[in-house]
Amino acid sequence: GNYKPTSGRIVLDGHDIGGLDPARVNRRGLARSFQITNIFPGLSVAENLRLAVMRRHGLQFTVWRRVSHLRRVNAEVEELLCKIRLEAKAGSVAGDLPYSDQRSLEIGMTLASDPKVILLDEPMAGMSHEETEYTTGLIREVTAGRTLMIVEHDMDVVFTLADRITVLVYGAVIATGTPAEIRESARVKEAYLGEEAR
Repeated sequence: GNYKPTSGRIVLDGHDIGGLDPARVNRRGLARSFQITNIFPGLSVAENLRLAVMRRHGLQFTVWRRVSHLRRVNAEVEELLCKIRLEAKAGSVAGDLPYSDQRSLEIGMTLASDPKVILLDEPMAGMSHEETEYTTGLIREVTAGRTLMIVEHDMDVVFTLADRITVLVYGAVIATGTPAEIRESARVKEAYLGEEAR
């Protein structure tokens, strides 16, 4: 959505989405989170999720809404809060949350569009080992039944979450396969671990 392909096509569910603006790409079923957390830091956790849910329904943030619309939105917000394990922090100011909780909130905002495909760009960047383990488990839970594409340098995370892995070095694909195949790849070991191919 932010860039147009110079060649080839990007097809999702039989529709060419190459060159569409980000909002139209999202409506086609693809959502993404950025490497730098992209939340509304001055709003509460629930308000961040509410805005994301209302966007999907084409509703504006206004007091002049039908009660039925608000009930539906609030029910979805409650469901998302449970999914991302932040129900106890619903009223907390998003910018005051620990970094891993901010990432969880952003993942919840991504889920609010009910995407078929989720793109996550280095979701573990800047996290401690404990935060990484927690967030990996969360991602596994909330992406069940959806396609997940993840850019991540923590190979333990990649091996935990991925069914198929593509390894790039300087923008060139050096290997594609299952986690087991990638673990055994001499080219991957040489590129990332500096080991001599045996």
